[in-house]
Amino acid sequence: MKDSSLQFEPLSGTFGAVVRGASLSSLDAAEFDAIYEKWLQYALLIFPEQFLSNQDQITFAKKFGELEFDIAAISNVKEDGSLRPLDGSDEMMQVIQGNMRWHHDSTYMRVQAKGAVFSAEVVPTSGGATGFADMRAAYDALDNASRNEIESLSAHHSLYHSQAKLGHHGKRGSHSKEFDKSDDYTGYGFHDGPVSVRKLVKTHPETGRKNLLIGRHAYDVIGLGEQESEALLKKLNDFAVQEPWTYYHQWRAGDVLLWDNRCLMHRATEWPMDQARIMWHSRIAGEENSEAAYSAE
Repeated sequence: MKDSSLQFEPLSGTFGAVVRGASLSSLDAAEFDAIYEKWLQYALLIFPEQFLSNQDQITFAKKFGELEFDIAAISNVKEDGSLRPLDGSDEMMQVIQGNMRWHHDSTYMRVQAKGAVFSAEVVPTSGGATGFADMRAAYDALDNASRNEIESLSAHHSLYHSQAKLGHHGKRGSHSKEFDKSDDYTGYGFHDGPVSVRKLVKTHPETGRKNLLIGRHAYDVIGLGEQESEALLKKLNDFAVQEPWTYYHQWRAGDVLLWDNRCLMHRATEWPMDQARIMWHSRIAGEENSEAAYSAE
């Protein structure tokens, strides 16, 4: 069986592993089963030097379930090859800047994403790392009083809210339908549906482990005043992104990362904006029975 050639080298913290010996464009069933098992264990898998085509990336991502969207460019480069301006006029850059704050993907949608496949086509000479934070380890490290305090609490999640805090006001209703490649990615998530409400403590549907579910899209904890809610969420977010529960991946062209969005937060980091950075994102859809919003207004 080919899966015997796969090697999983754990990172030094509480999560993540580098995978050697994999060719993601030609996996057999045994190899995929081994990767899926280790994905649940490590939450983040790093596959160097894959150089996937867009179609190969979509095919690989679909092995994990239905896709929320098949592929989108996350880039400071326009289709004509020119660089996007960083003057507040370009919505993609406003979204990229927003995503430099810690978050889970699609908690603002009716169904939260299960995971993501992310690949690097063009990388800058410095900067542009992607940070990840282990919300399982962060939850485990909370004292009993803190766990008891938050166990039954829920917060609203909204992309409008998180982007507005940075001065970017998304156009309401610009994404009332499912995303497809004809849409502008910058409009994704600015839907006209109900605001999602999610528990601060999530139980992973496949591993049974508990983790924090917080990040920049969370606000207005139900039952708390505005200041009390903000203070609690800030305390949890600050606590959750400490070492050894974080890892920053410095990209090389051809790298592919697979992460479990249910138990990891992530963030982009700055790079010299006079240099191109072209990344490709495939988002794996969450399952209705475990990732649907806890309640909605």
